[in-house]
Amino acid sequence: MLITKESTTNSSLKIKKEMAIYPQLIIDALKHVRYPGTGEDIVSAEMIDDNIRIDGNKISFSLLLEKPNDPFAKSLVKACEQAILTYVSEEAEIKGNIDIRYKTQLPPPPDKLLPQVKNIIAVSSGKGGVGKSTISSNLAVALAQKGYKVGLLDADIFGPSIPKMFGLEDARPYLEPVNGRELIRPEEKFGVKMLSIGFFVDPDSAVLWRGGMASNALKQLLSDANWGELDYFVVDLPPGTSDIHLTMVQSVAITGAIVVTTPQEVALADAKKGISMFTGEKVNVPILGLVENMSWFTPAELPENKYYLFGKEGGKRLAEKMGVPLLGQIPIVQSICEGGDNGTPVACNSESIMGSAFAQLADNVIKSVDNRNELLPETKKVEVKH
Repeated sequence: MLITKESTTNSSLKIKKEMAIYPQLIIDALKHVRYPGTGEDIVSAEMIDDNIRIDGNKISFSLLLEKPNDPFAKSLVKACEQAILTYVSEEAEIKGNIDIRYKTQLPPPPDKLLPQVKNIIAVSSGKGGVGKSTISSNLAVALAQKGYKVGLLDADIFGPSIPKMFGLEDARPYLEPVNGRELIRPEEKFGVKMLSIGFFVDPDSAVLWRGGMASNALKQLLSDANWGELDYFVVDLPPGTSDIHLTMVQSVAITGAIVVTTPQEVALADAKKGISMFTGEKVNVPILGLVENMSWFTPAELPENKYYLFGKEGGKRLAEKMGVPLLGQIPIVQSICEGGDNGTPVACNSESIMGSAFAQLADNVIKSVDNRNELLPETKKVEVKH
């Protein structure tokens, strides 16, 4: 205890208590902090660096974590601060003085996301319910059947359907070491590598995330996955326009977009907006073409008959009006619904009527991509300006 004389109005002596702070006191306090990942206290786990510094009440030291992006880093710092204030001194100046270091320094991420991917194809729709995910899934399978290396990203964060369509609802991708980094290993089926937020969340619960959380999830599926070398990377975007679309065009250079619609006038109006979103000056993503889904209904017992349930050739007229290719007209048949429900896309059977339709769609997409790459410069990522 130190006794100091301070100037007061009655010239009385004031007693001030000060506790000496020393390194072992800090070590003992930090033994009360446990690492959430293992339950072991951080001192026993050798997570305290030997650089403890004490300057009066000011305390500083470093935490040693295994690798960057540790999910418990922030909560661990707060727990250490509270332990110092509780077991050392309430007057300790600790907040903002805990540094984080890493036992294993990972190499910086590449300047360009997906450096081994040749073509990124965004599949979009102006509204929901037009079969966009069905088109994405079957297009990816049809491309793979032609011998190409294909990836499929389910970017519909709030309504993922790719796991169901491929019969992978119980799949749980794991991490694998790649060049000093631990990356998510995409699931693979029918020759298509794929990832979906549906692999990581409860399929029976709604995803209640704000836009920023959804965008961060998409970025992680792009940057923290081992996609490897791909000829075509198909991205199944959510319907309409949202933060996800902006995140996508800001994260990677999209080769081109495919817009899916039905022949209905209400769907065509929304498809027109979807086309204008991509071709706008700020985004400037080329349109590879339009796909008219549910063009007509053909019953199995009358294969030559066509019943135009939602109007006739509305997608074809819109494509001509907007000056974009019509990549395909996909009819309604029972098998396409059954294929999506039982986890086997109809494109797997290339000899069927629907398999042939998607094989033709794939050929048209390949041709459109080749024309785009020959005639237009490489798409640039959308730069964020503040």
